[in-house]
Amino acid sequence: MLKQLLYIIKTMRPKQWLKNIFVFAGLVFDRQLVSAPSFVITLVATFLFCLASSLVYIINDLADIESDREHPAKRHRPLASGQLSPRTAIIAGVVLGVLTFPTAFFLNFWLGLIISGYFVLMLAYSFWLKHVPLIDVMIIAAGFVMRVAAGVIIIETERFSPWLFVATVFLALFIGIGKRRAEIELLSSDASSHRRVLDGYSLELLDQLLTIVLSATLMTYCLYTFSTAITPGSYHMMLTIPFVLYGLFRYLYLVRIENSGGAPEEIITTDRPMQVTIILWGLTVLVILYLL
Repeated sequence: MLKQLLYIIKTMRPKQWLKNIFVFAGLVFDRQLVSAPSFVITLVATFLFCLASSLVYIINDLADIESDREHPAKRHRPLASGQLSPRTAIIAGVVLGVLTFPTAFFLNFWLGLIISGYFVLMLAYSFWLKHVPLIDVMIIAAGFVMRVAAGVIIIETERFSPWLFVATVFLALFIGIGKRRAEIELLSSDASSHRRVLDGYSLELLDQLLTIVLSATLMTYCLYTFSTAITPGSYHMMLTIPFVLYGLFRYLYLVRIENSGGAPEEIITTDRPMQVTIILWGLTVLVILYLL
């Protein structure tokens, strides 16, 4: 029983929950981080997004058991390897659904709509849209924007810049395109047999797209820092630009040189330069927003 529970948790992919930190964007950038009620409700909203995304992963793994068994990395997943039975996974999915959606609507009607919309969109991605070139990475970006939107709505922000929504879109596209490139490099000539959408991409196209979205990410983030004056005439947020620039360059280096962009969450948890950059950026943001 304990082993089955561990396999269920593994199928829920807690490592992927790191993506849901984007729900905290509204809290942090609206300068409400020190508000206990806002922090608690944002934390709950983030947890609900974790459960909703985990439900999508369970359904996705159930649908892709056969193809995952042919994948060099995914064949080790609990369902694909036979460690977790489909029946147990279905029961776990039902429990997650019962816990997630009613709670979201109880907390905030719009939060419930966003999480429900996210769930439906990700299901459409899993069964159809992930096979459509370009649309697949755009759906990934939409998921990140919905996370940010949930965090903004749940605490009724007043000073959240719309430029952060745009920067989130391009950052998510940058990460998603980098992931596709890494998958093509890893799977080589067998790429399309493991993920059909990869047949619609080439390394040359992905490299061009990476260049475009990297530039757009940096530009929109810079526009955010220009438009955010904590006090009249102050533009201290511009001091965070070097950290963002290095972080983008570092990720591009890892994708192009190290071919390690296939699992972006692992880059954040294992790559020391990236960790240091994110920490320094975060500390600088907090000092500027809350101490200056």
